[in-house]
Amino acid sequence: MIKVERLKKTVGPDRTPVLKDISFQMETGEMIGLIGASGSGKSLMMGCLAMKERWDGGKLLIDGEDMMNPSGKRTIKREWAYLEQNPTLNVNRTALKNVLIGQASQTPWWRMVTGMVRSDDYMGAMDTIEHLGLLDKAHRKAGELSGGEKQRIAIARALVHGAKVILADEPVMGLDPGSAEHVLKTLKSLCEEERLTVITVIPIELAEKFCTRIIGLADGQIVVDVTGRRLTHGEKARL
Repeated sequence: MIKVERLKKTVGPDRTPVLKDISFQMETGEMIGLIGASGSGKSLMMGCLAMKERWDGGKLLIDGEDMMNPSGKRTIKREWAYLEQNPTLNVNRTALKNVLIGQASQTPWWRMVTGMVRSDDYMGAMDTIEHLGLLDKAHRKAGELSGGEKQRIAIARALVHGAKVILADEPVMGLDPGSAEHVLKTLKSLCEEERLTVITVIPIELAEKFCTRIIGLADGQIVVDVTGRRLTHGEKARL
């Protein structure tokens, strides 16, 4: 179980409060849609959960262990994947190499320099790429892939490198409806079949269609938290 307790975050020289006592918990296998108006604090909250933003207060607990200590931060770095709107891929390498080599923070220096991988790593990566429906794209350069395909390759990279939690900040922004649905179906199936935990910033209509739970932010606070259903008109009015 993952628990966020009283997350606070301020910004700017005047330390303006943006996230105010955010508290919730996530269960294994949940797909949580994080929604809210522009400026409500969604992306900042995702950055805090990924430990890319400093917290001004609060705790992040996994099975009771405080992730704010050095060993906890190493766990986050190793087991949590942060997916941005535009995945950082090496456009001159194949999709497969991007999955295998990964990001500099995840990969031994000698692999980054030589591009060498073990055969079992190769087969594991190919299995993952196939599971995400991109086996025919494995040997194409990342620069030739569509936006939705790049997102799925980024997801494959996260899985191959051991991610148990995926934080996806607006992963379908700018994608056509078909590609957006494919990406979200992929994330949902991973929650159902692989017991990944996903929290993603997406539009409300997509959150209602694909997510098992919806958390809504307004003015830096959670104002909606519902599971297994669409939002009522009253709940939408709070956002």
